[in-house]
Amino acid sequence: MTPVLFSIAIFGFFILCAFLLFVKFYNKVEQGKAMIVNTLRSEPEVIFTGRMVYPIIHKKEMMDISLKTIVIKRSGNAGLICNDNIRADIEVTFFVHVNKTAEDVLRVAQTVGCERASSPEILEELFAAKFAEALKTVGKSMNFEDLYLARDKFRDEIIRQIGDNLSGYVLEDAAIDYLEQTPLDRLDPNNILDAQGIRKITELTAIQHVTTNELQRNEQMQIKKKDVETTETILELQRQQAEAEARQLREITSVQAREKAESDRVTSEEHAKAELARIQAEQQIAVQQENMQREKEVAENNRKRAVAIEEEKVTRARQLEIVDREREVALQEIEKEKAVEIEKKAIADVVRERIVVDRTVAEQEEAIKELRTVAEADRTRQAIVIGAQAQAEEKLVLQVKAAEADERSAKHKAVQELTLADAMLKVAEKDSEAKKREAEGVEAMNAAEGLAAARVMLVQADAKEKDGLAHARVKIADADAIAKLGSAEAESLRLKLEAEAIGKEKLGLADVQVKAADADAVIRQGDATAHALAKRGEAEASVIQARFAAESQGLNDKFAAMQAMSDETRAHEEFRMRLDYAHIETMRSIEANVNIASEQADVLGQALSKAKIDIVGGEGDYFGKFVNSLAIGKAIDGTIGKSDTLQLALKDHLAGERDLITDAKGLLGSLGQSADELQSLSAAALLHKIGSEGTPEAKAALRNLLQTLGQNKG
Repeated sequence: MTPVLFSIAIFGFFILCAFLLFVKFYNKVEQGKAMIVNTLRSEPEVIFTGRMVYPIIHKKEMMDISLKTIVIKRSGNAGLICNDNIRADIEVTFFVHVNKTAEDVLRVAQTVGCERASSPEILEELFAAKFAEALKTVGKSMNFEDLYLARDKFRDEIIRQIGDNLSGYVLEDAAIDYLEQTPLDRLDPNNILDAQGIRKITELTAIQHVTTNELQRNEQMQIKKKDVETTETILELQRQQAEAEARQLREITSVQAREKAESDRVTSEEHAKAELARIQAEQQIAVQQENMQREKEVAENNRKRAVAIEEEKVTRARQLEIVDREREVALQEIEKEKAVEIEKKAIADVVRERIVVDRTVAEQEEAIKELRTVAEADRTRQAIVIGAQAQAEEKLVLQVKAAEADERSAKHKAVQELTLADAMLKVAEKDSEAKKREAEGVEAMNAAEGLAAARVMLVQADAKEKDGLAHARVKIADADAIAKLGSAEAESLRLKLEAEAIGKEKLGLADVQVKAADADAVIRQGDATAHALAKRGEAEASVIQARFAAESQGLNDKFAAMQAMSDETRAHEEFRMRLDYAHIETMRSIEANVNIASEQADVLGQALSKAKIDIVGGEGDYFGKFVNSLAIGKAIDGTIGKSDTLQLALKDHLAGERDLITDAKGLLGSLGQSADELQSLSAAALLHKIGSEGTPEAKAALRNLLQTLGQNKG
């Protein structure tokens, strides 16, 4: 081993030994404790952190320097006597610790010892007497009430009384945990201080009991007074509530009745509007039906006119055939010219038919114009109705604005009433206060003799004050009620008018929309009808034109075919046509006779159904005579019906103005009473005899008959 290494080993060995010694003998001091080390010096060392403590040469002692509590409790006959000789039970906690300085620590260690200085019991033995003496001293200098109320001062005085001379200890703080008066049963009445304290306590408690009793009575009186006022207020509020409920019920009933009347009115108006719309719709339908009926009649007239034209054409064709035959027989040389004339006439017929078609089209156009005029009148009427609705809405808006103005006026009036009520209330309070002060002044002046009168005036002032307050409250309540009522009525009226305006606006808009839709539908229907009529007129004109063209072409072909026929063929064709015409006339005559017989049978059936006929006797020829008489009557009726002369002569009798039987009796009665005379007279002799020998009535009848015949002849 080299010297260097040997030296290093020795150095390391010494370092290791030093570290082990340091670990072995170094002592750390905990917080709240102090270490006292006695060395070889004259004074020991006080360490608060840590140091090396070697055995034999050093001795260490640990001292607890943390905060300690000392509780001093005095109660019962050992309680604290105050300045007013009242004994108090008290419990005070003192907080002490060793002052953290080397001198104080050494002082405590030398006087008390390190081990004893850390024991709370030793500390209480050391300082109990000193602290109790301080409590007694300070307590005796203060009354019990001051002691109880000024606890901070009491604590500070205790700390000051104890001072700083505590042999190294420091009084950190003190706390009064408990402080109460000592009960009377624990006091000694034979002790003079306790006796004085008992008397003091009795006096104070008696005063307090009197005060408490007075306060309790005042409390009861105030409670009773408050209960009475509350009862009065409750009764007044109940009365106001009953009035408000009755008023609200009356208002609700009135509003419901008014709303029901308004609803009935609106319902009746809507019903009237619906009925009016229905009547207008029915009128429009009736107008349309009338137009349709008129169109049907026009179409029927056109059809009849067309049929008449066809019949006329047929008749004309027959006449043309007859003229053609005569023309072929008599005028062969002008056949060509007549054919030209016939063609011109046919063209004229076509032109006339065309005029008829144009006339039909013109009538349809007039109908369309009439429909458009009706639609324009409807639009004008709807515009007038919309204008009237706009005026009604304008009036409604004006009414809403007037209602809002009334609402604001009612609110301002309510505020005015409230202000007046407040002013009156303040005036009443001032008056009552002035009267009260006046009463107090009079009471002070009149002292004894005017005390009763002052009290009376005071009572009267209180009564007047209450009366004024009550009147002011009533007026305030009335003003509030008027304001609320006005606000409620204004709000209700505003909501009602808004609802009516909205409802009428919606109804008006719906009516306008419905009427606009109806107008559009009518216009579209009119346009469609006009378009359909125009199309139908065009179609009918086309059909008529095509038919006339076809008939003209057929006649041309027919005439051409007839011209191309031989004489035998034409004679055969004429014979066939005559047979056809004869057959048709015969069939038509049979149909006419059948219809006449059917009508006669119906008339005879109706006459016999109401006739009362009794058939008595006879041998079976009664029915034949009856039928013959009916035949004679029908023959007379037929003769009169077909004779214009007899109808003119007997028009007064047919009209029911004159009686034929009476005239015949008068005429024949004027000629004599014998039938032979009548038979022997001729017509001329009969007229001559009536004119010369007849009665004025017969002459007048004959004259009328002759005048009638003369007119007929003329």
